[in-house]
Amino acid sequence: MRSFIYKAIIITFIFIVGFELTIGKRIDPIVENINAVNDEHGRKMMINKLRKEMRKGLEKEYMLKEEDRVLIYNFFNKLKSEINSVENN
Repeated sequence: MRSFIYKAIIITFIFIVGFELTIGKRIDPIVENINAVNDEHGRKMMINKLRKEMRKGLEKEYMLKEEDRVLIYNFFNKLKSEINSVENN
């Protein structure tokens, strides 16, 4: 019985260390981002970053690539025609 307990403790320890060294390292940045949203200082930093990116986008002549503009334009036209078809019925 004693050897079973020792083996179980060793296997559990190896599993925890292995998890932290592999998957845990990938989860840590995600958890940090989630924690940044939870506190007030983190939210203010994210808002300021968003404002900065919006200003950079407004300084450009075109915010979207040509292909994206055409795709969005066609999508809106299709959406508009479907909405108009509901009004006609």
